[in-house]
Amino acid sequence: MTDVLPSPAASFKEKRYRFATEVVTVDNPDDPHHAASVPIYQSATFKQTGAGGGGDYDYSRSGNPTRTHLENHLAKIMGAKRAFAVTSGMTALDVIARLVQAGDEIVAGNDLYGGTNRLLTFLAKSQNIKTHHVDTTKAESVLPYLSEKTKLVLLETPTNPLIRIADIPTISQYVHEKCPDALVVVDNTMMSPYLQRPLELGADISYHSATKYLAGHHDLMAGVLGTRDEAVAERLYYVINATGCGLGPFDSWLLLRGVKTLAVRMDKQQHNAMRINNFLEGYGFKVHYPGSTKHPQYELHKKMATGPGAVLSFETGDIALSERIVEAAKLWSISVSFGCVNSLISMPCRMSHASIPAHVRAEREFPEDLIRLCVGIEDVEDLLDDLKTALEQAGALPSTP
Repeated sequence: MTDVLPSPAASFKEKRYRFATEVVTVDNPDDPHHAASVPIYQSATFKQTGAGGGGDYDYSRSGNPTRTHLENHLAKIMGAKRAFAVTSGMTALDVIARLVQAGDEIVAGNDLYGGTNRLLTFLAKSQNIKTHHVDTTKAESVLPYLSEKTKLVLLETPTNPLIRIADIPTISQYVHEKCPDALVVVDNTMMSPYLQRPLELGADISYHSATKYLAGHHDLMAGVLGTRDEAVAERLYYVINATGCGLGPFDSWLLLRGVKTLAVRMDKQQHNAMRINNFLEGYGFKVHYPGSTKHPQYELHKKMATGPGAVLSFETGDIALSERIVEAAKLWSISVSFGCVNSLISMPCRMSHASIPAHVRAEREFPEDLIRLCVGIEDVEDLLDDLKTALEQAGALPSTP
């Protein structure tokens, strides 16, 4: 198969329901057995009816019915013309980056996931693709770097791990006016389509590490990318088919199952995260969380998203103190990643962002003492009790008599 599979726009009815209903409603009208769950087509190849082929599928690298159902469903909830499922979030970004050629330029934020920074560094060294890192909390900061060489403008909002906010509509307008051939790309992993849909805010491509909120259980590695432009979709599909990075049928089924509970999981996680934020602010910690009215971009985030998400970070002022807090926690597992039903704790500069050189972290004002909390669906009172105990044992709070 060499062409993009038919757009989901042709097979789905116009949206009728609210998100929580749409996300659990998977259309499967053509199944002759009317299965309640989309079947797993665990097949590498498909028989053809004639010497010239002609079937909808021939080889699972190019397309698989289970993956098609997943991608159609993802396109629906992302507001995309087409969506694609690949083997990880970094694979999704790699596919997008292959739209850029040697000598082209990328504009990106200065607070990025460590893996994103690693890939951009690799592109600079191997293909002479320069990335300009700017403060994307100020939309006008991108303007001096937009030129005929600019092919991608890469945004995270909220950023990981400092939870900074980028104005997607304004930056998209600047880019499209000054660089019509450039694409605005948004890593929407932190929010998920439930809370924020960048394609509806002016972005050209939105992508996710589906390992996180979309799947929700940390039992799956996957990435998702979607676009509102058919021509861009064809270019992305060509890369996916050529490199063979499409998601396998069983993992596609796992992701399709996991995403159905996205809304109910995120509602619980946000509720817990707000309680955690209030607890930490009450003790005077500097907390980074878009749900807090103390966040400098609280109002901007509210204009773009319907909720603050469930990832927050806070500073202690002392690296050793932060290490003791992390190691004293019991219910909070020390782990990279986020978006799981279980709560996680980490020091980004020691783990998820350790691949960024220390001098670069310093230039970008990454606090080395920063602790990131990825809030799960546990009983929030247990989470608060465990966090308070960890703070007390570490010496960050006076011990409770």
